[in-house]
Amino acid sequence: MDISIKPGVPDDDNRDYLPEKCKNSDIVVNENGNNSQPYPERLKEFTAVLADGVEDTWYEYVPASYDGTKDVPLVFSMHGGLMTGWGQAIYTSWTLMADRDGFIVVFPNAHQGRAWELQWGYWGVTPEETAPGDKNSHPVGLKESPDNVLENHDVKMILALMDLINSKYRIDKGRVFMQGMSMGNMMTSLFARNLGNKLAGAAGAACSTFLSLMYDENYRIKNIGGPLAIWETRPETNNIPEDIEFQKKINKYNRLYWMRLNGCNVIPRISIQGENNLAFYEGRNADVVYLDVKNRDHGQSFDDAALVWDYLFSGIRRNADGKIEKIPYTLERKGDEFALAFAENASMAWISGEVVNMEKPAFKWKKLKYHGLDGGVKVRGEYLMAPLSILAKAFGAELSYGDDTLSAEISFSPDRLAGSCKPACRKMRFSKASIGCVVDNTVRQMYCEAVHRNGELYVSAEWFAGAAFNMTVSECEGVVYITDHFSHLSLYMADLIRDILDGCAVPDNYDSMGDF
Repeated sequence: MDISIKPGVPDDDNRDYLPEKCKNSDIVVNENGNNSQPYPERLKEFTAVLADGVEDTWYEYVPASYDGTKDVPLVFSMHGGLMTGWGQAIYTSWTLMADRDGFIVVFPNAHQGRAWELQWGYWGVTPEETAPGDKNSHPVGLKESPDNVLENHDVKMILALMDLINSKYRIDKGRVFMQGMSMGNMMTSLFARNLGNKLAGAAGAACSTFLSLMYDENYRIKNIGGPLAIWETRPETNNIPEDIEFQKKINKYNRLYWMRLNGCNVIPRISIQGENNLAFYEGRNADVVYLDVKNRDHGQSFDDAALVWDYLFSGIRRNADGKIEKIPYTLERKGDEFALAFAENASMAWISGEVVNMEKPAFKWKKLKYHGLDGGVKVRGEYLMAPLSILAKAFGAELSYGDDTLSAEISFSPDRLAGSCKPACRKMRFSKASIGCVVDNTVRQMYCEAVHRNGELYVSAEWFAGAAFNMTVSECEGVVYITDHFSHLSLYMADLIRDILDGCAVPDNYDSMGDF
């Protein structure tokens, strides 16, 4: 069915965490980077004793299209710490996707103090003690006990809810999924690593899982649940832990855990859509999707659920033999039709999904401004310089050099497409050390001068793509990504691309993580 987002009543002055007055109201709030929707009319609260003789609360969302005549998928969505099931419902687009595609969503409450029972006793550690994701130390009270996961009350509650929902509704038992945010992501990870065989897929947003829960001291994978289709969302400004290099490591090793377990190709298909930076990994056992969201704080974007459903959950099921089967996805998982990427000091380039060797690496070059005969110098810009030979290859142009290689001409065919863009000119002429470029027999200034190295000319990749093809160019931490559509390269995708272009898409210990 067609869906629309119901208008809401803003309440930006209310800074309480998850204001209770949002419940059963049209109030919308923006907290911690998470925008809400008005409380869904069909969201129903239930309370019952499900396990251990104690009472639990959960929320069910059954779309109007459900009539009990056919089996439908089931999604469990797990809230963040100090939140509630209904809070997770308003902070996500799961109910909208359920309306559109006719599946049921359950939003459980964590039993104890709005905090899931995980594998540690206390979350409130200081950076001086340790931080989530630390490989060699644990937060205060951390208990690693995967063998006792069935003694965990919240796990028992979820298993009981699965049985209860199956008895109430016609559920496709091969299409049961789980997704969580922040502490709910940790709970989803716990369930996936230990009981993943009860799901077809799992997804999580915000901070990664402690590496010590995923690997032993030799970085061999610890897992009971087996391969599972996985989605990981890592917001660019998550800041848990605060050290960026540490974040890169734990995000990378969370991704590698499921890539290795699922038997994935190590080079993904990459698609950057606005702020959403997507990497699609194909696996022989199951797939992995990695999402880095530009300029997004700790939490989950409002469209996260829609992306998870459209690109992963909609296209998988677990068959009776336990294997993950692919069925048609709502949205086709493909890389950007045209994409060009360079990384500072890397000797490879990314051209529309292919890794291409260059003779010499791309490098940064500063545009300098001098003041007076004895004046100082100011940096007016810093740009990533790429060889004309690779730029010509990427854009399907013809390149010719003068005999001394100090000047060059690039010719474009007006009928040739690069993605969906036509060339903005027919010819460009470049000369060593000149900031000027002749474009269709007139003079244009580039960002910085052409540099002669290694027997050819290098120019700013950012300037070339924009001037020749009106491309979208974004830069992050020494990586430049060029596409023919709206896109913003984000921190962790830049780190992923840099690894690929440095020839280390996976670390040296990848094969020793285990055989699956």
